[in-house]
Amino acid sequence: MKNLLLSTLLLFLATACALKPTNKHDVFLERAQLPQEEAPHLRNSLEWWYFTGHLRDKATGETYGVEYVFFHFNPTGKKDWQMVNFALTDPQRKQFRYDYQLESLPQLLAPTLPLNLLVEKKDQQWTLTGQEGSYHLQARMTNVAGHAINLVTTPAKPILLHGGTGYEQYGPVARAGYYSYSRLATTGTIEVDGKLRQVEGELWYDRQWNCNSVLAKDTGWDWLSIQLNEPREEIMAYQLRNNITGESLGGGSHYSAQNQNTHLAGSDIQLEPLEYWLSPRSKQRYPIKWRLRIPSQGYDLLIEPVIPNQELSLRLFKAINLHYWEGMCKVTGTHNGQPVTGNSYVEITNPGAVKKVKP
Repeated sequence: MKNLLLSTLLLFLATACALKPTNKHDVFLERAQLPQEEAPHLRNSLEWWYFTGHLRDKATGETYGVEYVFFHFNPTGKKDWQMVNFALTDPQRKQFRYDYQLESLPQLLAPTLPLNLLVEKKDQQWTLTGQEGSYHLQARMTNVAGHAINLVTTPAKPILLHGGTGYEQYGPVARAGYYSYSRLATTGTIEVDGKLRQVEGELWYDRQWNCNSVLAKDTGWDWLSIQLNEPREEIMAYQLRNNITGESLGGGSHYSAQNQNTHLAGSDIQLEPLEYWLSPRSKQRYPIKWRLRIPSQGYDLLIEPVIPNQELSLRLFKAINLHYWEGMCKVTGTHNGQPVTGNSYVEITNPGAVKKVKP
């Protein structure tokens, strides 16, 4: 599961409206029904279509990180909201740029395929179209000139059903629909500081729904996606933390080079923060370097950010600031004693991420 940021937002919306959040319209099945789960779920409490990954400039070999996500949520079962986050990381110039838009929808999102998601900001349209691994992502930042994406994807591996069924059980906290395309072959263009670049690479795509039930102001979240070069295997790992009691639960998935899906229990994962970064903007202290050990799969990995500052600060309704860290990272380590390298994206959402600001 990703992004308790939006759970906090849902809680705020419900409080502001003096209404209680509900998940009575959520869809809980024994197994994800594909491809229809990719379509918007009618009145879903909280769901998203989430892309992260590393892209390479074909001409120069320079690398860039991309985050692009559409959120759909209906906290009361009556009115739909939509939000888009868009971020670009440039490790060569040590720059991180992002933009976002939140809007209420005039009508409920229809559960139709192919996807045709749209958000408008000023004179720009941010879109996500397609289905089943073949997508078109197009957006241009309005708050930072000269930054845009125009990308096309195709599946490089089959769907990864988390939990083995496309439903992940987060201990007693929640049960949410969750599957991924752990490798989407990606081509197209990105624009950074006004310069258009032809790029290629692989994105990681998360599709998740039924996520309102993780509402808890004292809960923090760590999430990692890893794409290893050799062997071409993928790992999703998460840790859900209660910062009051100190309790935590974890889990994830391992996807082998032969497309074998292995569910990882919390006891299978050892995630140790090694270094921290203090945000000068939010004053939040984020872990940004980790050691991840999965003894059952023979992995001992080090995950490091390409630059420390990859924090998004979102001001909403002129009332609150939301902060979270979503970062482009590199991976080194060993697999059964042999050296390995890879790419990663990491999300850190802390329980202190909601900070009231003066009007």
